[in-house]
Amino acid sequence: MTFAATVLTLYPEMFPGPLGVSLAGRALREGTWALDAVQIRDFAIDKHRTVDDTPAGGGAGMVLRVDVLAAAVDHALAAHPGCPVLAMTPRGKPLTQDRVRELAAGPGVIVLCGRFEGFDERIFAGRQVEEVSVGDIVLSGGECAALMLLDACIRLLPGVMGAPSSGQEESFENGLLEYPHYTRPVEWEGRTIPEVLRSGDHAKIAEWRKRRSEDDTRSRRPDLWERHVGARVQSASGAQREVQDD
Repeated sequence: MTFAATVLTLYPEMFPGPLGVSLAGRALREGTWALDAVQIRDFAIDKHRTVDDTPAGGGAGMVLRVDVLAAAVDHALAAHPGCPVLAMTPRGKPLTQDRVRELAAGPGVIVLCGRFEGFDERIFAGRQVEEVSVGDIVLSGGECAALMLLDACIRLLPGVMGAPSSGQEESFENGLLEYPHYTRPVEWEGRTIPEVLRSGDHAKIAEWRKRRSEDDTRSRRPDLWERHVGARVQSASGAQREVQDD
């Protein structure tokens, strides 16, 4: 089944952009996923193709009109009724690898890209639109965020990365940051590859990687480490209760 990506944007010429090269580009050419970049202005209701207006209550900038946005979303849903609609906005819920994995397992995704001061809030009450953030930053528009989201999904599609195991030990897949990597030359500017990685002892290598993954997560992303430890404790407690119940 082809993963269908629909992007609602004021700048459709930005797509596929980087998604047209490398693994994503090859998968696009092979039909593993499909892309439809839709011009939001096509759903404007006046001859000037107006998509925005001044903020209610005053203030700087312009706001994307809810009637135009709703028409664009309805058009995309009519073509792909089973696809979730995501709006890229810094006010959204942080995007996670778990959510990306869920999206990649589905039929596709409809991505709504904001510009100016953002969306009329009523679009989220009037349509099932999930607000998503790619970080605590503000971009000029949602297009760059949409590219990130789609790249994260596409690389998980069957066959895109080659070996099925390619993504199993990456950052966030098990709740931790990935361990560090090395390759030749063995020595560079006095710095050498850790001896354990040159030992050929696969058990010791696995243990080193696990330890480094945990140490780096603990020091660099304490928020991830707290969630990981909490999940382990909860899982162990559940398993213990199951044994006692038996």
